[in-house]
Amino acid sequence: MSDAAISYRTSPFVSTGDLNELFSVTREGHAPRNFDPVLRRSLTYICAYRNEWLVGFVNVAWDGGGHAFLLDTTVRPELRLRGIGRELVRRAAAEARERGVEWLHVDFEPDLRPFYDSCGFRATEAGQMRLAAGPR
Repeated sequence: MSDAAISYRTSPFVSTGDLNELFSVTREGHAPRNFDPVLRRSLTYICAYRNEWLVGFVNVAWDGGGHAFLLDTTVRPELRLRGIGRELVRRAAAEARERGVEWLHVDFEPDLRPFYDSCGFRATEAGQMRLAAGPR
C-alpha cells in the first residue's frame, strides 16, 4: 500500500456504512449499527481519509458545559503507528477547546496508555457503572 497523504475533515458527512466498515476491521466483534443518532449529538468528530477512503475516526461527546469526552478513536490496523491517531486526537481537542470545553476526558484499555499519554492525557481516577447487559 503506498503512503498517500492523509486528509482530515471536521464533522463531514460520513455514512453509517463507511463507519461500520472501518469499525469492522478495527474493533473485534463490532456489530453494525446506525451511527446517525450519535453523530447528530456529537460536539464534533474528525475523520481521516486516504484519498476518499475512511481510515480513521474520533468522536467528541459533550455534557453541554465544560466537559467533553473522546470516544471511538480508531485507525485502520495497516495505517497505525504513523501519527494518524495522534492527529485525530489533536484536532478533536483543538475543536473542543475552540467551543469552550475546559476538560477533555477519555477512557481506555491499559495497553493504550502510551498512546493517550503521548496525546497529552494524564491518568486520573474515575468510576463507572455498567448499565447494560451483554459482552464486556
